[in-house]
Amino acid sequence: MISRVRRFDFRLNWSQNERFSLKRTRLMQEVEAVKAAGQLAQLEAALAERGAIYLDVWKFGVNTALRITDLLSIPMADVRALDVDDPVLAIRESKTGKRRTITLNRGALAVVERRLERYGDDALLFQSTSLRHPRRESPKPIMRKAIGRVFAAAGEGIRPRARLSTHSMRKTRGYAMHAAGVRIEEIARMFGHSHPAVTMRYIGLDAATVRRGYEEFVL
Repeated sequence: MISRVRRFDFRLNWSQNERFSLKRTRLMQEVEAVKAAGQLAQLEAALAERGAIYLDVWKFGVNTALRITDLLSIPMADVRALDVDDPVLAIRESKTGKRRTITLNRGALAVVERRLERYGDDALLFQSTSLRHPRRESPKPIMRKAIGRVFAAAGEGIRPRARLSTHSMRKTRGYAMHAAGVRIEEIARMFGHSHPAVTMRYIGLDAATVRRGYEEFVL
């Protein structure tokens, strides 16, 4: 009897975990990219009002397409040591464990320069402002949940409204690249996706969007 109960409990827990995973996947898919230039300008203004660090995280994220965990773990020493003529940042992806190099563009470099000027003594590029006290140990980055809440609130305030989270930085980068004519296969490689179809779903290119592309662009 005891063994039967234990087997039942295990199946119940496994089912709960599976449901949580499916729910998390759906929520991530519901999160949107910022697709219109007008939305982007509104969003950046809203983030600046909530704190410079939130705007800096957003600008760096949309210009590098890094996952939020990897973005928040960047040491200040790494960006301080960047070669001016070849600003390549090397990271190890937390999700895959793979080494990756990213050439920082002007947008990302502007964030680096701004944060080096203001917070050059910090241990992390996006260090929490509450952890700069000299008696504190083990500096930590700003909390991912805090960033997500600020992004979500800012997305509710722009027009048209957008469902935003920390995933929206990568989604926005991918969508903008596709809109500029970059092949979906190249965007998939940048994201590390196994198939372009995954990337299309990730950045919000559904069948209706593709159909409108055929209807609206008459050459």
